[in-house]
Amino acid sequence: MTDMKKELITILLSFAILPVSAQELLTDAQKAAAEAAMAIDRAPVPETPKEPASKYWKNSLQTKLDLGQTSLTNWAAGGYNTVSLKTFIDANANYSKDEMFWNNRLQLDYGFLYSADKPVLQKTDDRIYLESKWGYQATNKLYYSAEFSFKSQFTNTYDFPTPSKKADGSALGENEEYGHADWKAARVLKSGFLSPAYTNLALGLDYKPLNWLTVNFAPLTGGFVIVNDPELRPSYSQPRKKEFENTSDADLPLLMDESGNPVLDKDGNTQLDYRRIYRGAKFEFGAQLKVDFKVNVNDNFAFSSQVVLFSDYLDKPQNIRVNWDNRIDWKLARFFSFTITTNLIYDDNVIIQTPEEKKNGIAGHQRIQFKESLSFGFVYTFASRNS
Repeated sequence: MTDMKKELITILLSFAILPVSAQELLTDAQKAAAEAAMAIDRAPVPETPKEPASKYWKNSLQTKLDLGQTSLTNWAAGGYNTVSLKTFIDANANYSKDEMFWNNRLQLDYGFLYSADKPVLQKTDDRIYLESKWGYQATNKLYYSAEFSFKSQFTNTYDFPTPSKKADGSALGENEEYGHADWKAARVLKSGFLSPAYTNLALGLDYKPLNWLTVNFAPLTGGFVIVNDPELRPSYSQPRKKEFENTSDADLPLLMDESGNPVLDKDGNTQLDYRRIYRGAKFEFGAQLKVDFKVNVNDNFAFSSQVVLFSDYLDKPQNIRVNWDNRIDWKLARFFSFTITTNLIYDDNVIIQTPEEKKNGIAGHQRIQFKESLSFGFVYTFASRNS
């Protein structure tokens, strides 16, 4: 009985301990699972790689400042003290997405020279040139295009012929030199803001055989030649108003003052009333061919050229208007560059009269206009960015 009793007690104790052990095991398993879950939660989750955002805009802004100065003291070879300043801004904002592009460029030039031999500021550069072109791809290298352009200048431009008399009309005295007022009175106005200004809207095709060459042909090109200053309208062949189209030069109206008397110029001659006679704007409609060439030889040397040919269907289409601009930029150091620019213009509607011709009463005529500029100065390009 004693042995059987011991065995029975042992069995009962085993059954009593089993639930306790199972419960401890379950608790341990739960703790392990919870710790594992916390560890997984704390572990860094690898990010799904994202595709880079599309970059449709490319913007840039280049600024350039050129300074020049000459000072002479007891200089036996002769010469004049001079100071010159020239600025240039070239801003670009170009958009491209899929088959479409929209390119925008604004160029601003301004410069002047002061020389002791002429005590007046003489302008050397002045240009506002805006181009905006939209295009849609037709084939691999051909695009339908629409382009708007605007060209003018900031301020008046004058020629400064040597004065023949003082500003008050008197003769120059012995040992006397012409002063600022005398030179200012003798100056001859050549152009001004919106005098002239050229606006164009050209519809056609863009051909891009190479990355650095674009040929644009626009058989539908319309725009206005604006001459806001009435005095300059004859020089830019602005059309007469309808009532004066068939009027002889001798019968054209004179410019009158408030008292009804003819207004005389500085030489004592009567003046025509150009505001009444000529229109301020002339509409043109024709065909345009534009060739843009731009190549960067390396990070420090770039050359660009643009040729624009225009034929007006409405007025002597055989007389082609030519604009040809060239620019060479050679970066010599981080913030300094050497620049050469040339500008050639031929416009059958622009009548150029030299000071000698004006003095002798000789009519002006069409001429090839050419300008060349060589400069060295400070240049800074704001970092181009994509957005």
